[in-house]
Parts: sequence; structure tokens; C-alpha cells
Amino acid sequence: MHDIRAIRANPDAFDAALARRGDAGMSSRLLELDEKRRACILAAETAQAEQNKASKEVGAAKGRGDEAAFERLRALVSEKKNEIGKMQDEAKALDAQLTDALARIPNLPAEDVPDGADEAANVETNRWGTPRTFDFEPKEHFEIAGVAAHMDFETAAKTSGSRFVMLRGAVARIHRALAQYMIDTHVDQNGLLEVNSPVLVRNDAMYGTDKLPKFGEESYRTEDGMWLVPTSEVPLTYTVAGDILDEAVLPIRLTAHTLCFRSEAGSAGRDTAGMLRQHQFEKVEMVSITHPDTSEAEQKRMLRCAEGLLEALEIPYRTVVLCTGDMGFGARRTYDIEAWLPGQDAYREISSVSTTGDFQARRMNARFKPAGGGKPAFVHTLNGSGLAVGRCLIAVLENGQQADGSVRLPAVLAPYLGGKTTLAADGALA
Repeated sequence: MHDIRAIRANPDAFDAALARRGDAGMSSRLLELDEKRRACILAAETAQAEQNKASKEVGAAKGRGDEAAFERLRALVSEKKNEIGKMQDEAKALDAQLTDALARIPNLPAEDVPDGADEAANVETNRWGTPRTFDFEPKEHFEIAGVAAHMDFETAAKTSGSRFVMLRGAVARIHRALAQYMIDTHVDQNGLLEVNSPVLVRNDAMYGTDKLPKFGEESYRTEDGMWLVPTSEVPLTYTVAGDILDEAVLPIRLTAHTLCFRSEAGSAGRDTAGMLRQHQFEKVEMVSITHPDTSEAEQKRMLRCAEGLLEALEIPYRTVVLCTGDMGFGARRTYDIEAWLPGQDAYREISSVSTTGDFQARRMNARFKPAGGGKPAFVHTLNGSGLAVGRCLIAVLENGQQADGSVRLPAVLAPYLGGKTTLAADGALA
């Protein structure tokens, strides 16, 4: 959510920043609504003062027995009361229009974010690992012999429709092991607090984390109005909604492993083979609530947390900073980590780490009390995938595949797999 006072103070800078994201200048319409709203508020306050003055004079006229003045002043009080009601209603309607307009405008990009229209303009900032050279044609994850029998799309489609999968046997266990490894690493090494969070949330939580109103059609909603979370960023970030925190508790660093749900309206035909793009998936999320002065450093710290997982899993990756035209709605800056998938001969996104500045905090009214005193200020919020479990499973299977249809598994997963290090071609752990 944007601060109308900041737009009022420098509309040209606001329009210039939005233009970097491909949005036309909006300040004139916003300021027109704001001016009408403030004029109504001022008129209501003026009428209220006149009503208060007339009310006092009514008593005085009554006291001195001036019936003509008494009736005139009483009529004036009634008239002003009606005027005030109409002006307040109009101001309230204009305020709702302004709030809705502000809620539909994306966050302003940080100054160092590269300009560009789409992913072609993203800039690589880091690369780790060398993609393996195969002496056979590498397969996609769902084609590998040891995987195929335990990655059941047909039964999932029978029960739920397209873009669902049932994982069975050892493949399901590897998937679970990956999630457990991620959570344990974040808690034991990265200093995050584990949270078992709800996956059903109210409108306010979706709105406060910038998922509404713009992305309602891309999420699932129950008949009683609850939302299935697109990611646990929503419940984790919303934990501080409406709070005034002590500065000493910052930063707050949280992590959760949850199911996530996305209808992905408008993405039909993209990545429909395999489990790369599903309506239901699992993700380990990282969320940080920070002081504004430390949010830049916090984003880099979160990025390293995610990159470190891939390095331990022996998955080559590259990190890119997204350009203005490829960033998400609420992001001020986003880094994507893309894992190497031999079956596709391409790097594919496995994590996004974003800072929103105070964009979400304004929507949630999440603030902190400065230690040195002064007015409460908005916190900064950050979120990142650490990691997308299903996509990480794909990367592990494809990078570890062998010519005989087996898969060599990362050593760090052995403690979660009973010491086993291989998915055999028959689908058993060995």
C-alpha cells in the first residue's frame, strides 16, 4: 500500500517509478480523489463547528425567551446535522475509492533493480556448480525408471483433475525427507523459528499480504469465504498485523512447511508435463519482519539461506535479480534462484526471495516503537522460498539420475532415509 502523503509531496517521482514497471502515471487520479476527500472532510468539520456554535446559541435564546431566534437556530442545527451526515458519507465513499485505487498499484522498484519488460532483462548475479555431463540422454523426472512407477498422475487426475500428482513409496519419502531437511537446516543453522501455520486464512490476511484484490482469481476460496493459502508467507507475515512491536524483538525470523494452493488462472498449457507446475504443492517458506535499516542486509541473508540448501544438495544453480517488468506485485526487489534441470536442459526457478519494504506493513498496520523514542514506524517485511519442495525433488531426481534408471541421492538426505543413498531402478531405496 502506498502512502498518499508521499505521492502528494512528489507525484512526479511516484509516476516515474511506476513507469519503470510499465504502468502509466496514476498520481493525477489519486490526487484528484484525495483532494475531493479532504475537501469533504474540511467541509464536514466546518459544518460541525457551525452546528456546535448554533447549539450553544439555541440554549441562550431559550433562556432569554426569544422564541423566534430559538426556532431559527434549532432549524439551523438540524440543517447542519444533515449536511454533516451527507459530507461524512461522501468523504467515506471517496476514502474507500482512494484506498481501493492505492491497493491495486504495485510496489515501487528499488533504484538498483534493472529495467526491463520481461525475464529476458533479468540479470545474473551468482552461479554455483557445473551442470553434469551425461554419457546418456538425461530424462525428465517423470520419465526416470526408478521414479515413473511412484509418480502417479493418472490416479491423481481421476480424483482431483489435472495438475495434481500422487507420490508413492520411496519417491514420497524422498519428498518428505527434503522438506524435513530444509526445516531442520533453517531452525538449527539459520536461526529461524518454526511455525505450524494454518492453510486457511481470512480476507484480511490475504489483503494485508497484497494477494487481494489483484490476485483473487489465482487463489482458491471456500464456500464460506476462507482462502487456501498460495504460500505460508500469508499467515506468517500476518502474525504482526495491527501490532506495535518493541524494536528489541526485531528481526523476527519465521519458517513453515505447508501445503500451498494456486489455481494459476491464465497459465494453461505451461509446464503441464510432470510436477513442475501444480495446483497443490509443498513449500518451506522463510519470512522476516525487520527494522527498515536492516532489511537490505536481511534479504541477502535470506538469499544465502536458500542458496546454501541447494549447495548442500549438490544442485547447480544460478541466481538472478528480476527486472522491473518481471517482479511480483508486492516486491521492491526480488532474487530468483534457478536450479539446473538436465531433463529440460535449462535453469528453472526453485526459489524467490523478495523484500517488500513497508508495502505490506502499511496494509496490515504493522509497526514498531523506536528504542530511542518517537512515533511508531512501519516494519519492513521479506519473504522467500526455502525451498519449493516439489521442484527441489525434480532437481534432485534429474541431477542424480543414472543410465540404468536409478538415482544417486544427496548425502545430506541419508539421515532422513534410513542411511539409504540411492533410489534403485525398481523404485526401492538402497
